[in-house]
Amino acid sequence: MLRSTSHLERFLLAAMLLVLVWLPMPLGSNREWAVGLFILLMGGLGCAWAIGQFFDGAERGPQNKAMKTALPLLALLLLTQAWVAVQWLAGLTVDIGSTFQHLMLGLAYCLLFLLVIALFHTRKRLNLLLGTLVVSGTLQAFFGAFMTLSDVEWLLAGPKDSYIGDATGTFVNRNHLAGYLEMTLACGIGLLLALRDDSPFSWANLVELLMGPKARLRLALVVMVIALVMTHSRMGNIAFFASLLLVGSLFVVLEKENRLRNGLILTSIILIDVLVVSQYFGLERLKDRVLSTRLNDVVVNGEVVQQANEVRDDVFSYALPLLRERPLMGQGAGSFEAVFPRYPGEDIRIHFDHAHNDYIQFAVEFGLLGSLPLAAFILAALWYALRALWRRESVYRRGVGFGAAMGIVALLIHSSTDFNLQIPANAATLVVVCAIAVLAGSQVAPRKHAEHPGRDGSPHGHEHPLDAPRLPPQPAQP
Repeated sequence: MLRSTSHLERFLLAAMLLVLVWLPMPLGSNREWAVGLFILLMGGLGCAWAIGQFFDGAERGPQNKAMKTALPLLALLLLTQAWVAVQWLAGLTVDIGSTFQHLMLGLAYCLLFLLVIALFHTRKRLNLLLGTLVVSGTLQAFFGAFMTLSDVEWLLAGPKDSYIGDATGTFVNRNHLAGYLEMTLACGIGLLLALRDDSPFSWANLVELLMGPKARLRLALVVMVIALVMTHSRMGNIAFFASLLLVGSLFVVLEKENRLRNGLILTSIILIDVLVVSQYFGLERLKDRVLSTRLNDVVVNGEVVQQANEVRDDVFSYALPLLRERPLMGQGAGSFEAVFPRYPGEDIRIHFDHAHNDYIQFAVEFGLLGSLPLAAFILAALWYALRALWRRESVYRRGVGFGAAMGIVALLIHSSTDFNLQIPANAATLVVVCAIAVLAGSQVAPRKHAEHPGRDGSPHGHEHPLDAPRLPPQPAQP
């Protein structure tokens, strides 16, 4: 049974990684059939994991320290789903079908968080998880940039009918590709910092970074930054670089030993990727789009000389009565599209199925009772990421903590003007990043001396908790 369960665990690892790569492909999984498939996949993988745990018990592998840390966060996620269930069962929602779908989707997110914590709690597996997210982001970036530069302008299975000239990858909306790239870029930068050695700075290390094996990771980061700029998403680019500067500055200040090296790595990302590379791929157009943004009409002597070219600000204001109407219980998860048409003014002439502000939409739909546990989950994950960032005993943990913190901060900034968290692929990726934040401070590392089976017959490559005490080597017997 031990061997069969090991095969099951390897299957679960591979399946989880494939699900993460698949999620953004069918239009960000923002279609009912894709949502249903994701729910079925997570339900099936969750049941398979539970069966494996039942038959295996505690007979195999190291103790998962991260699970104990993650349980309160999982409880917060489940608390939000419990409230959505109350909305659905008690008829507190104006859109019963959509609320039920959001309940199932929320439970799938809970299973995703649980499985990431359970399966990727070793350093080797965590590297594999981070690498998979980087590969997925690079594929999305390359596809989106190639479609735009070649004038083919296709999504995965058909031609685009919107955002022509903007990189969207396999997403419909350029802002959603930008949101996805913010998180995968953060994971890539965190992995780059985690895999550096702890020796004093030398120019040879810098040359190795630019020309050695890590150059492939740097190339992936360059490709993703190019695509991020080519999305021409204003808040997407602002969120990425603001989070890089905020978390990067904190990282450089806290780590005194390698401050010069870390500063050079982060500076190279900003200077090479943005000022040198990205200016050839739409940086000027992005700048013009940011500078031309008008949230309000320009009035001169009582006459409107320039109309506002952004209506999202009006949507925010028109959505506020929905929030005041039921601030505690909310209108029902997924009900924004059904209830918003009651309130917009004459200046809103197009259909809005989302509030273009995740904070307002969650408050309107979930109410205070459902939103507070969700906010606590995100803030707790950010806390664990920052705590790993300032732990000096491990270069690896600081790097992974950096990536998780940057990814969370970037999406928190971007969520103020877009609805990335309403797109299943991006919401699921954020859940994974939050799980990585927990794993950053409690993953286990491989024993360097475990090259042969031990006396107890354990296989080579056995892994142990990173904080476990290590016995000094014993002198050889005469």
